[in-house]
Amino acid sequence: MEQISRIGMDTSKHFFQLHGVNSAEEPVLRKKMRRLEMVKFFEKLPPTVVGIEACSGSHHWSRVLTSFGHQVRLLSPQHVKPYVKRGKNDAADAEALCEAMSRPTMRLVPAKTLDQQAALLLMTIRDRLVRNRTQLSNAIRGHAVEFGLSIAKGMAHITKLFERVAADETIPALARELFIVLDDEFRSLQTEIDKVEKKLVAWHRTDECSRRLAQIPGIGIVGASLLILKTPDPKLFRSGRDFAAWMGLTPRDHSTGGKLRLGRITRAGDEALRAALVQGATAVLRHIRNGNHKHASAWLRDMLQRKPPKLVAIALANKMARIAWKMMVTGENFENNAAQPNLANAA
Repeated sequence: MEQISRIGMDTSKHFFQLHGVNSAEEPVLRKKMRRLEMVKFFEKLPPTVVGIEACSGSHHWSRVLTSFGHQVRLLSPQHVKPYVKRGKNDAADAEALCEAMSRPTMRLVPAKTLDQQAALLLMTIRDRLVRNRTQLSNAIRGHAVEFGLSIAKGMAHITKLFERVAADETIPALARELFIVLDDEFRSLQTEIDKVEKKLVAWHRTDECSRRLAQIPGIGIVGASLLILKTPDPKLFRSGRDFAAWMGLTPRDHSTGGKLRLGRITRAGDEALRAALVQGATAVLRHIRNGNHKHASAWLRDMLQRKPPKLVAIALANKMARIAWKMMVTGENFENNAAQPNLANAA
């Protein structure tokens, strides 16, 4: 076989489509393989560069192929799509991968280690359990309203609701029995969430950078852990603004003819990470509106007077991302200058 300089591989559960080119950029490999056949092929192949779309299982195959001596490049799907010439099939996707990975300015996704993926699994399970608890609590509230019972917001009031249901003899016995079933399910979910969060706190305490990031108002343990687990090497970004743009916290640019046109935020990057920062920023603003001005800088107070709260939350999340980037790059601790945080070097 002619020397292969670069291979694009489209992955799936059972079949893997390969597209390889030589040093003259001529296609020399177009083949579909099963899983075991693909592994044996790369075991025997001299070290080459392999491009894989960053999707389910891609980090595993990156580690496997790297162990064979190959250089693996993981590409984000949205960066590969423009290189698909026509139609949508495995061969076209593999060819697009092979073409996209050759671009010198192409942004790559760092491969995760087994320990990083285990910690990410912890975050994913926690997120799913919290969503299930929220869904169940909303269902409980809805059922209770049908019997004339309503409660204030907050998970702490759900337990009180079950106590009111048990004490209210006007509610039919069948309904009270079913509320007991819901109570057991709610308590079981809460127990599982507590177990997962204990593991998360234990992981957070073992990571020095995560502990420093948690010092930023609004970041917290969850936000700090996500920043460590989901962020590539911070030094790959030229500035904190580039980091915030990667996270999708900057306005969409649609300028032309020298006329600046900025729209809503791009929402690019990881949704969970961006949501954690926005939720943290919203919590900071809520404390400020309740009279706690500990973290209210002059910039933030001025923004709250001029702009809607949701827009201010996005702006604050952007600033939090820039501070986090600066701390990850320099190894500095957060200095809480409540009057005016120094972000000159985090721009």
